[in-house]
Amino acid sequence: MSAFRAAPAGVFELQRSSSFRAPAPSKYQNEEAQGEARREARREGSDYGGEEEDEEEEVDESVREDMTKLEDTFPGISERFRLINRIGEGTFSTVYKAEDVLYDHYQNEWDVFARAQQQEAWPGPPAKRRRMDSPSAGGPKVPRYVALKKIYVTSSPIRIQNELELLHDLRGCKSVCPLITAFRYQDQVVAVLPYFPHSDFRIQYRTFMVADMRHYLRSLMTALQSVHEHDILHRDIKPTNFLYNPDLKEGVLVDFGLAENQGAEYTSQCLCAHQTYVRRSRILSSYYSKNPPSLGLSNGYPKNDSRPSRRANRAGTRGFRAPEVLFKCTSQTTKIDMWSVGVILLTLLGRRFPFFNSADDIDAMIEMSSIFGTRRMKTAAAMHGQIFETNIPTIGEKGYSWEKLVKWSSCVEDLTESEQQATRLLAGLMELDPSKRLSAEEALQHEFFVDPIHHDVEWGGNPESGDSGEEEDAGDDEADEVAML
Repeated sequence: MSAFRAAPAGVFELQRSSSFRAPAPSKYQNEEAQGEARREARREGSDYGGEEEDEEEEVDESVREDMTKLEDTFPGISERFRLINRIGEGTFSTVYKAEDVLYDHYQNEWDVFARAQQQEAWPGPPAKRRRMDSPSAGGPKVPRYVALKKIYVTSSPIRIQNELELLHDLRGCKSVCPLITAFRYQDQVVAVLPYFPHSDFRIQYRTFMVADMRHYLRSLMTALQSVHEHDILHRDIKPTNFLYNPDLKEGVLVDFGLAENQGAEYTSQCLCAHQTYVRRSRILSSYYSKNPPSLGLSNGYPKNDSRPSRRANRAGTRGFRAPEVLFKCTSQTTKIDMWSVGVILLTLLGRRFPFFNSADDIDAMIEMSSIFGTRRMKTAAAMHGQIFETNIPTIGEKGYSWEKLVKWSSCVEDLTESEQQATRLLAGLMELDPSKRLSAEEALQHEFFVDPIHHDVEWGGNPESGDSGEEEDAGDDEADEVAML
């Protein structure tokens, strides 16, 4: 990992790849004065070394103070990057958009997006005159943007090292955000990543047609196929971690802060990893099977249960966790990422975001049981050596088909042939049994990608509507339908 270290006169020690070329002499006598001039220029609201190139980006005063604090506490960073705005903030890190001032002094093989811009696939902002010329071209300098990810000091050093090592191992993988370099000063770590222009998912799920969903999912699954081939679990697949550009029809998978190698945290083998006859034997010999509740449901839980609680990795985002994560499976595989992809596809088809909006794991399992029914949920729980019980009367035993669920959610009477094809892919992704769930490689060979049906119409519903659009169903199904909606 590259590093910063303090040096006399504010010298900024930077270690990068061997493709470094010596920078052109600065017009300032030292980098300390250069950085101070840059900070002063931004405080005055002007672009150091150029005109107001980012004037379309409004920066809050609190964000401006935050960026100034980063520059003041991280020696030398202002000489290499010009912080522009804060573009993301999470539990473990903050991401800033910045201009790579010394971009022209490196061989930037990672910058596939710049080559795409040269092919006019993504029309960039109109060029403006700058007072600082490019040392290589002699003409106006084209700004090159990167994303600076400041990892909080509260993060474990092992977690930080793991994220950087995984990004390094995934270099060259298509649709995976590459790691350019990383710096450390004392207890602060900053990772430098490419900046990728993308659209907001809150617009995509309202406007995407099935053809757009196909491009989106193909790019996402291509990234996951590369990640899973390295036996790496991303563990946090969600729309905000996949930056999609609808003009390029490409996206990049980001944020590997929760990623890990498969099997790295196995504490003990889960029951789901055994053969079917072994699982059946253990279930039949369990205390619950030999002493079933007299009324069919237990009256509660033991007050002082002496048995040790099961511990398993529950990393991820609410609404996107796979059922085996909720059931505390200790043998989690890359299939947990494919469930999250299924949730994204369900969000796009159902035109509702977020589709699952649970407060905790118990609510999440109730949401799943409203779709799959209690019978399948009990089977899934038993697969992991758990017991699923509920006394909610509106939750049926059989559940519903994905086609009916998509029609209810999107408020349409019938699905087009292309939507039906996407729904069949959805069924393979959102499978309760992880061994039967599609892998990324298998999903890319699905008919939805290899033999697409081009029967697409623009969706004209209202995503805020709660009407089901179903009138022919009656009886017990109506109660479950109302509870679900």
